[in-house]
Amino acid sequence: EVQLVESGGGLVQPGGSLRLSCVRSGYTYSSTATMAWFRQAPGKEREGVAAIYRAAGSTVYADSVKGRFTISQDNAKNTIYLQMNSLKPDDTAMYYCAAGRVYGGSLQSDRYDYWGQGTQVTVSS
Repeated sequence: EVQLVESGGGLVQPGGSLRLSCVRSGYTYSSTATMAWFRQAPGKEREGVAAIYRAAGSTVYADSVKGRFTISQDNAKNTIYLQMNSLKPDDTAMYYCAAGRVYGGSLQSDRYDYWGQGTQVTVSS
């Protein structure tokens, strides 16, 4: 069974940076064809942030994070990352790693089969 474990969240001031990590285990290659980061703030719907289609390394981003966030992968470490720069208070949320048999990348949460427990990111002065 696929397991995803996130880390790297925390409290950061506006304008600061954080790097989230997601380690996968127990997977088959196809079951994690695309991996993604989602976030959910209190009282709001879950929002797709970034996704990476592993075979091609192609990426997709939400408009709200383009130019500030970067998703990347290190297959030797079975890990994906989300580098978050120029953080804003609106980025405050629980961030979740997801994986699924999605070919080409997607920010639609219902296309993903596996989810981590989440890591909290709080942007505040």
